[in-house]
Amino acid sequence: MVVLDSSQVDRLLDMRACIDAVEAAFRARAAGARSESAVTGVELEGGKLHAKLATLDAKRFYAVAKINANMPNNPARLRLPAIQGVVVLFDATTGAPLAVMDSARITAIRTAAASAVAAKYLALPNAASVAMIGCGIQARAHVDALLSVRPIRRLRAYDLDPATAHAFCAELRSTHGLDCSTASGVSDAALGSAIVVTSTPSREPVLGTHDVRPGTFVAAIGADNEDKHEISVPLLQSSVIVADDIEQCARLGDLHHAIASGAIARSDVRASLDQIVSGDVAGRTNDGEIIIFDSTGVAIEDAAAAAIVYENARAAGMGATLELGRRPMADLISDQSSS
Repeated sequence: MVVLDSSQVDRLLDMRACIDAVEAAFRARAAGARSESAVTGVELEGGKLHAKLATLDAKRFYAVAKINANMPNNPARLRLPAIQGVVVLFDATTGAPLAVMDSARITAIRTAAASAVAAKYLALPNAASVAMIGCGIQARAHVDALLSVRPIRRLRAYDLDPATAHAFCAELRSTHGLDCSTASGVSDAALGSAIVVTSTPSREPVLGTHDVRPGTFVAAIGADNEDKHEISVPLLQSSVIVADDIEQCARLGDLHHAIASGAIARSDVRASLDQIVSGDVAGRTNDGEIIIFDSTGVAIEDAAAAAIVYENARAAGMGATLELGRRPMADLISDQSSS
C-alpha cells in the first residue's frame, strides 16, 4: 500500500485533470456504471467525524473510504486545520487497499473541481466575475478551478475576518494577476458577480434573495452536514436548484433546511449533477435564471481524485510503502485443513 502526504498529493493531483475526472465520474453515474456512494457520521466534542464511501469504475474498479474529522473551532482555538483525515483507496475487485493519503488536499481540490463542472454547464458563458464568501482553503482551490472553465477577470472577497480577505486578495493578485478586492459585506461582494461561491461553516443563512442578481450561478459548498446552513430558504425557493446528489443534499445540504421547513419538496429540484452532465436534463434554460448548486461532496469525487493520485504516484515511484502483513494463501489453506 502506498502512503502519500499532503505535499505529495498536491504534486500528483492537477486541477484540470481532476475536473475532467470528476466530470467523467458523474457521467458514468448517469450511464448506470458502478458508482455507488454513501455517507455517515458521528458527533465529536466540538465537531463531527464523517465517513464517505464510494465505488467508481474508471481505469480499474476502485472503491474509496474518506474519513474526516471536521472541527470548525480548530483554527482559532488550536491553530490546527478544521478538516483532518485520510482517504483510503481500494481495488474494488479484490478488496486490497492500494493507497492511503492525506484527505485535506483531496477534499479541497475535488470540491472545487465539482463546482467547476457545475459552472461549466450552469454559469453564464461569459461569466467573468466571482464573489468568494469565505476566504479559506476552499476559496483558493475554487479560483484555480473556475479559471479552467470561465474567463474570470475580477474577484470580490468577503470574510468575517477582514485580514483573511485582504491576504487572500494579495495572494491572488500575485499568483494569478487577477483584479481582486475586498468587500464590506456579503451583498457588496455578491451583487456585482456572475458567480458566487459560499464556503463558510455558518449555521445561519449568509446569502439571501437581496444578495444576488438574475443570471447568477451560486456554488454553495459549506453545508456538508445537517447543522450547516448558507443559503436562505426564500433564495432557494426563487432559484433553480441543482444538487450534487439529491438524496444526500436532502439529508445534509442547504436543501435539507428548505425541505424541513416545508417550503420545498425534492421534486422541486431540477436535477442532480450527473443528469446535467449527461444531458438528460437541461441545465440553464435562460440567462435570467439564478441557479444554486447545492454541493455536499459526493464520494465518487474522492474516488476520481484518489485514483489520479495513486496512478501518478505509481508512475513516478513516489510515496512510502506499507505492508499490512497479508499471509500467503498456502498458510491459510493449511490453517483451515488443520482445523
